Amino acid sequence: MSDYVKELIAEVKAKNPAEPEFHQAVEEVFESLALVLDRHPEYRAARILERIVEPERVIMFRVPWVDDQGNVQVNRGFRIEMNSAIGPYKGGLRFHPSVNLGILKFLAFEQVFKNALTTLPMGGGKGGSDFDPKGKSDNEVMRFCQSFMSELYRHIGPNTDVPAGDIGVGGREIGYLFGMYKKLANEFSGVLTGKGLNWGGSLIRPEATGYGSVYFAAEMLATRGETLEGKICLVSGSGNVAQYTTEKLLELGAKPVTLSDSGGYIYDEEGITREKLDFVMELKNVRRGRIKEYVEKYPNAVYTPVDPNLDYNPLWDHKAHCAFPSATQNEINGKDARNLVKNGVYVVSEGANMPSNLDAVKIFLEEKILYGPGKAANAGGVAVSGLEMSQNSLRLSWSREEVDRRLREIMKNIHKACVEKAEEYGTPGNYVNGANIAGFLKVANAMMDQGVV
Repeated sequence: MSDYVKELIAEVKAKNPAEPEFHQAVEEVFESLALVLDRHPEYRAARILERIVEPERVIMFRVPWVDDQGNVQVNRGFRIEMNSAIGPYKGGLRFHPSVNLGILKFLAFEQVFKNALTTLPMGGGKGGSDFDPKGKSDNEVMRFCQSFMSELYRHIGPNTDVPAGDIGVGGREIGYLFGMYKKLANEFSGVLTGKGLNWGGSLIRPEATGYGSVYFAAEMLATRGETLEGKICLVSGSGNVAQYTTEKLLELGAKPVTLSDSGGYIYDEEGITREKLDFVMELKNVRRGRIKEYVEKYPNAVYTPVDPNLDYNPLWDHKAHCAFPSATQNEINGKDARNLVKNGVYVVSEGANMPSNLDAVKIFLEEKILYGPGKAANAGGVAVSGLEMSQNSLRLSWSREEVDRRLREIMKNIHKACVEKAEEYGTPGNYVNGANIAGFLKVANAMMDQGVV
């Protein structure tokens, strides 16, 4: 790594204290970009890296709301508008107690490159709140969403900033948020994606992130003349991404054997079938229950509760061929990565954002396994959000087959861009470098064209 890049990373850490996730994301991207700066000194002269790491705008606000007992609650709301060089800000809203400025800055930073990789005209942003929808009634969630949107609506719009869902923000939350935006702005526009099908949503949007990460894995396997047929797969999480990752794996003939939530994970050696997946979807999406209920229904499966004293996650310590981390950031550490490799896993396709820490990524690259980083492998979700924006602008609705075809095509193109850039910059097979460089070049060139703004 050049001294310039090292100094820049140190400067980012000093200017943004107590934001470890943001530091991690910047470090991972900047390490790859050292290769680019050697060939393109003009980026350094224009201080592109210094500008790209600084959000264009950070919005923070209080969100007061009243719970069902009549008590006033106060949460904190955020929107990070990171970079708009290639289009309006685009990125999800996350409602989770862990949400803070550092986490949202890391997500917004990653989103800039992810959106550039989709080839669609979208900048990068992210937002959310430390509100926890878990255990809240529909009315409480509605009141919170309405209060949240009563401030956010001033900063977003179909040509300015188009939020979507993320952890804790599904169809219910998007509905309440959109209803309030429509009332306050007095317009019906494509300002949020992930909307209901009856009022501007796109088919395949809920499935897109999970489907996309499986399509990306299939593209990586194809470089070795293999398919997903018969592959044993470890999947973490049990929300939207994990559910549809599992669905697409089944469709392509693979055998998913794990799912998890914050309480623990299930391991079903016989495989999670379509019938079992339907049970999980009903459990999680309708009853909002816990994954441990799976073993009550299917006693041959094993449930392991989370042990906070362990320095590794036992979910990643099973014999398998492929891993699909689809829960949250930093769920795979160095020890987990070693366990995956030891157990025969040679494909990792990230459905979550930055689920592998820097130690884990290093091991995957050293072992030369097929490793698809989140900004490439999970770009399917935002890609279909972009397609939803197109449909809203055209006042049209495409068929399921049409959206799925476009999604598959986009994931194919993202894979191709990663492979080509990795090769061009002397690190063939390194999808991390390929994704970072391909995404960066598109944004950097747009910034160069638009001057110092």
